[in-house]
Amino acid sequence: MLNRLLCHDREALQQIYDSCFPMIRALVKKNNGLEEDAEDIFQETLIILLERAQSPNFSLTCRLKTYIYAVSRHLWLKRLASAQRQLPLADGLAEWIPVADDIAQHEEHDQAFRDMELALNELGEPCRSLLEHYYVLNKSMAEIAEIFGYTSSDNAKTQKYKCLMRLKKIFFSLQGRKSNPFTKP
Repeated sequence: MLNRLLCHDREALQQIYDSCFPMIRALVKKNNGLEEDAEDIFQETLIILLERAQSPNFSLTCRLKTYIYAVSRHLWLKRLASAQRQLPLADGLAEWIPVADDIAQHEEHDQAFRDMELALNELGEPCRSLLEHYYVLNKSMAEIAEIFGYTSSDNAKTQKYKCLMRLKKIFFSLQGRKSNPFTKP
């Protein structure tokens, strides 16, 4: 998809817009932004993506959607922080625009997101693909059984459960390491 985007493929751009813009709009609107702000942030994100993707040292180490979300979130939080520093808030306005809280909350959420990405990478195959087919691609257990060669949807469901338990264990292990700085990685 990224290569198609670099070749100015309009269809690829439309697919990225369709799959990513709603999540960026939700992020911005949830954090005191407007539709126009979301459009600006999304456009800036695509420009950054294209600029970085043209660099020979660029390597996309996560899903494209994850990258777009992370860059957009960073841009939006930066814009919020800048606006808070530059514009004095009217009386009472600070009560309903808790930007500092939002930033801390988003940083925490973003860390959990990165931990989940690491946990998924550590989980390995076929568990990662199996969970992706179920949770991201919304495949049924019957479809998953057929794709992964399980004898029945019940077997696929059992394997999904085992994979999910392994993912939880890895994820919470990563979370525990960060909350306890004296734990060895």
